[in-house]
Amino acid sequence: MSVRFGVLGPLRIESGQVPGPAKHRTLLAALLLSARETVPVERLMSVVWDDRPPASAGSVLRVYVSALRKLVDGIRTVPGGYLIDVERDDVDCHRFERLVGGARQARAAGRVAEAADGFRAALALWRGQALADVESSLLRRTHAVPLEELRLTALEERVELDLRLGRGAEVIGELRALVGAHPLRERAWVRLIEALHQAGRRSEALGAYQDARRTLVDELGLEPGAELADAHRRVLAGEDRPAAPAGGDRGPVDELPPDISDFVGRSPVLDWIVRTAREHASAPVHLVLHGPPGCGKSAVAVHAATGLERPDGRLYASLGARPPGAVLEDLLRSLGCPDGAVPPAPDERVRLYRSMTARKRLLVVLDDAADEAQVRPLLPTGPGSLTLVTSRSPLAGLEAARAYEMGVLDGDEAVAMLGEVAGHERVRAEPEAALRIVRLCGHLPLALRIAGSRLARKPGWTLDHLAGRLGDERRRLDELSAGDLAVRGSLALGYRGLADPERRLLRGLGALSAPDFASWVFGTDLEPLAEAGLLQSRGLDEAGQERYGWHDLTRLYAAERLAGEEGGPERVLAVIAGAILERTRQARASLLPAEPGTGRTEVHLPGAERLETGWLRHEARWLSAERRFLVATVGDFSRVGLHEAAWRLAFYLTPLFELGAHHDDWHATTATGLDAARAAGHRHGEALLLRGLADLHRAEGRTESAAAALRAAQPLVEGLELARVTLRLGLVQARPAEAEQAFVRALRVFEEAGDRRGRADALRALGALRRDEGRLNESLSAYQDLGDPRGEAEALLDLGRLHLGGVRLAEARGCVERRLRINRRLGDRLPEAGALLVLAEIARAEGTPGAAAGSAREALETFVAYGDRRGAAQALMALARAALDLDDIDGAVEALTRAMGEFDRLSDEQGRAEADRLAQEARRRRGPRI
Repeated sequence: MSVRFGVLGPLRIESGQVPGPAKHRTLLAALLLSARETVPVERLMSVVWDDRPPASAGSVLRVYVSALRKLVDGIRTVPGGYLIDVERDDVDCHRFERLVGGARQARAAGRVAEAADGFRAALALWRGQALADVESSLLRRTHAVPLEELRLTALEERVELDLRLGRGAEVIGELRALVGAHPLRERAWVRLIEALHQAGRRSEALGAYQDARRTLVDELGLEPGAELADAHRRVLAGEDRPAAPAGGDRGPVDELPPDISDFVGRSPVLDWIVRTAREHASAPVHLVLHGPPGCGKSAVAVHAATGLERPDGRLYASLGARPPGAVLEDLLRSLGCPDGAVPPAPDERVRLYRSMTARKRLLVVLDDAADEAQVRPLLPTGPGSLTLVTSRSPLAGLEAARAYEMGVLDGDEAVAMLGEVAGHERVRAEPEAALRIVRLCGHLPLALRIAGSRLARKPGWTLDHLAGRLGDERRRLDELSAGDLAVRGSLALGYRGLADPERRLLRGLGALSAPDFASWVFGTDLEPLAEAGLLQSRGLDEAGQERYGWHDLTRLYAAERLAGEEGGPERVLAVIAGAILERTRQARASLLPAEPGTGRTEVHLPGAERLETGWLRHEARWLSAERRFLVATVGDFSRVGLHEAAWRLAFYLTPLFELGAHHDDWHATTATGLDAARAAGHRHGEALLLRGLADLHRAEGRTESAAAALRAAQPLVEGLELARVTLRLGLVQARPAEAEQAFVRALRVFEEAGDRRGRADALRALGALRRDEGRLNESLSAYQDLGDPRGEAEALLDLGRLHLGGVRLAEARGCVERRLRINRRLGDRLPEAGALLVLAEIARAEGTPGAAAGSAREALETFVAYGDRRGAAQALMALARAALDLDDIDGAVEALTRAMGEFDRLSDEQGRAEADRLAQEARRRRGPRI
């Protein structure tokens, strides 16, 4: 009897037309897979739209059903959903499952030839990959994967029966194809070795074992299991294949793979396993080891299990994509259940397994678990039993389980592992090259094992030679291969297990070079990739966002997939550039309110101070949290030719770098931005970045370099931007008269154009130069009207210095303390430290050197924490002056010695000269040389 409908391959309808639209095919497949059963509307919507149904899904689904009814009879509307009213045997997948069940019953009854024919008839129904032309990742996960697993299991069982019937020579070709397609299925390798041995091809059987062992070691880092090793032993000994077990009593089962002889390190996780198992010995203990691909989870589980005894045996199962029912069949047989007694229904297998383990103390290793649903049915229930689960996901939903996140090896462990595999003498002979290999492998155990294996097989290679080959990012994954693709293959397992949207997301992330990122970049949740072990959560950043990072080899793999499937990063970066620029522009506006081009020019609203403060503080924290990401993205944009985006992002970041004294990032992004602006032919952008470069040089005390950058910007701009360049030229002029002329010219332009931000800046510069309290108060009011508390704080500090110079100490202290309150409200630590130095000067003038020393120490701590060497040097000088006032000569000498070192590193001759002058004063008071 032929089947009417086929899903074991491309969708097929006997004597009928298969639906053309992809969603129509998906809908029909979902109904056929549940023939004669109601499929709820919600389930169909999830299947057809891959868990993302649109708002109109219900009405659209009715249209699809109506179209299908024109091609297929028997589709009925029932309460809550739809069903297709056809005999289950008319659908090939249901007939396949029935024939497999019948073949197993025949085998259990001893009818070996009949059972083999039954399996053969079931397998003949397959025409290709299940649901081959059905575009639904949900159907593939819930139906295609279990069907494919049952197909492979049925094939192995049929081959096992053929071997009993002496047909080994007939199945060799079929088995070679099977291990070629599924190289990690140990049972398939066992059957191939047995078939070759039975056919008298002993050397080929031994060769097959070596191929199997090499594949397992390279891909999983594990030696062959007991069944495969036993098959090899029988070939070596010339023994025939043993008869099928007849049941009866036997000793405790032990199916653990052999431990790795060169295992190193991992004491914390091994101690945790032993300690947790001991502390909870009165109940079944379930432990989950999770982490990224290749971090050695399987090796740790097997190594730990080897050292733990359980009186009733130790079981091992490699899960992967296998459904729980198939794994339970293997576990039940391992526990002594005869073939014919294994129930066909998954629920019945679960009940039998729990019954058989209820009074046993077992150790069960469940390797490479996909999710909680796969693991739950496999957990033994006996008190004192221990389950070790390895997974890329933490399996957070697994009840009563404890999890341990595994990372990469530390430096010493990584070098030791490389030495174990490649040879300790070679590693000791080239220690620097060994460290380079460890770094390029990202301390990842799988990568280190492959690198060591390549060295072991190439005794003529030096470690420096391999490090050089690994240094090329474009070839690194190729170099980290031995036999079958190992690191790439391990990552590919996780990639293939993702739904299509998550695959696209991982590929998109491959366009980024940043070490970590948050979900806002792509506007979607990154947790599914973390659950798959391809990203790792870095916790919450200072802006309250969860950040995610990844191993460098995962980044290279994602970039490789992006290049292979979408042509490279250009399109991805072009798509996200707009959102990144707009978000960063908004944050810049919080640091420089009302600056032309930031888009925020409204006047500050009275009564909104608390709301404004919270927003300003959050935006500064957001910029700080995203700094590394945004710096890397400037380079990413530039590399793919997005020059406009590159220079604009570099320009938007300059106030962040100034606020946090991130001078290295400032230099790097400005250089990249300038190249990008020039490549784009954007003269205004070039001038903006030259202006920012001048600000950087001025912050570093290099006024001549600052002036040169500003003079280079002048011919590129006119109008208001030229006025901003002129204002900054005044700030670096050595002659006060020339500086004043620049400030006056700039102020005139700003006032004529109505540029309130420029006017406030020019008033402050002019007031500070002329020591004009009226001008400084005008600038203070202007900043307040703009809603710019940071500008207000700068004006207050200038007023404080002015009052200090006029020995109006109460007014000076009042201004500086108001400034400090603003800094602390906004969380601006470096500007706060700058204000503390002025407060220290005021305290000395007031005759309280102890208070001055306290302010200087507080400022010094902040400057050191932020890596601001110039600020630290100035704080040390303030501390030395206070110490001299206190007659603490030793304290002054210590502070001056440190300050001299900082000034020397900064090449600051003026600062060094002032430190020398104070040192002479200290020498005069103490006598001996410093």
